[in-house]
Amino acid sequence: MTADALPISRIPRTGLPPRAVVVGDPARAAEVAALLDDGREVSHHREYRTFTGSWKGTPVVVSSHGVGAPGAICLFQELADAGVRTIVRLGTAGAIRAGIGDGDLVIAEAAVRDDGVTQQLLPPEYPAFATPEAVLALQRAAVAAGAPHHRGVVWTRAAFQPGFIPLPGEAYTRAGIAAIEMELSALLVLASTRGLVAGGIVVIDGANADELVDVESTGGYDPHRDVVAEGVALGSRVTLDAVHLLAIEGDDDK
Repeated sequence: MTADALPISRIPRTGLPPRAVVVGDPARAAEVAALLDDGREVSHHREYRTFTGSWKGTPVVVSSHGVGAPGAICLFQELADAGVRTIVRLGTAGAIRAGIGDGDLVIAEAAVRDDGVTQQLLPPEYPAFATPEAVLALQRAAVAAGAPHHRGVVWTRAAFQPGFIPLPGEAYTRAGIAAIEMELSALLVLASTRGLVAGGIVVIDGANADELVDVESTGGYDPHRDVVAEGVALGSRVTLDAVHLLAIEGDDDK
């Protein structure tokens, strides 16, 4: 390991732009980076693939964090250590609340901390909340893009597959939880404890197959559909536009 790289993600210790878009899939990071002006790869180690470039004149980092909050928070911590002050997650999720369709965008206002890692860092009563300026920037960017979108609380859950322990799906449905994903609450908790600006937007790639979908009748979970790919493409531009809005308006200055 070189002295100028951080140990887990191998991102540079210095010289990164102060604003980042993070995604799960390394291939998706490359796709988002391809939208940037002067996009270039600066590191790739394990699931952590990182690019830099600019969007509408705003310097941006694009980095992948893999699947699951315990690994993802390692990237978030090292981005903060490298001087990144704003992090917005673009991901995919299953819809829970009625009226949210495949390919729609959900802008997270907060997250349920069922992520499997932050419980070891802080008491469970500590909230996972998005920075209000990030929520509003994402909403404005979605409106400007004409993207179907919703706002609400998302459920960050560590386990992807259902197990033997009954889940509180009915209660969360009644409570109006919008969607379920796997990493966002870790970002929001870390950001609030490190003084960062953070937000999240997810593209719906199906319903919560654990409790809300009849798998026999629907054919099961399939995120590899055109409607999802189109939502991710639109969500990528919305996310970059939101980061640009935060930059030009100074809403994320600390």
